[in-house]
Amino acid sequence: MSTSLTVSQLAKQLEISADTVRHYVRSGLISPERDPENGYKRFKGEDIKRLHFILQAKSLGFSLADIQTIMDQASHGESPCPQVRVIMEARLKETAAKIAAMQATYKQMQDAMQRWQTQPDCTPTGEHICHLIEGFSHQADNFKQEGCCHE
Repeated sequence: MSTSLTVSQLAKQLEISADTVRHYVRSGLISPERDPENGYKRFKGEDIKRLHFILQAKSLGFSLADIQTIMDQASHGESPCPQVRVIMEARLKETAAKIAAMQATYKQMQDAMQRWQTQPDCTPTGEHICHLIEGFSHQADNFKQEGCCHE
């Protein structure tokens, strides 16, 4: 008889949460058998191999839908490699756009901190919650300091 693992044993072995394993089962990416004695899900070699694949693909930026597509192609005897390249090209473009957006946000945060170093702390007047945020404009600092603080 081959060795099988419970959800918690598999999660511990792979250093992931049991909820993560259950999520992949609910998603249909892995289909463990049920133990006839207690009804627990039992993961065998093929399930463990598939879960390793899922985790590796996730670490490369593939979505669960991508992974399902890849695994479906493989299960039908088709090479998923061409599709993997197409998906990865799209993920690279998406990631580059996210990086650019994050770099722009980082620059804006730096600009804000630099401007805020010379601005006073203010008590809310009912007109403003925090003049630093409300008065920040990335394009130009058009905010008028007068009247922003209740002194």
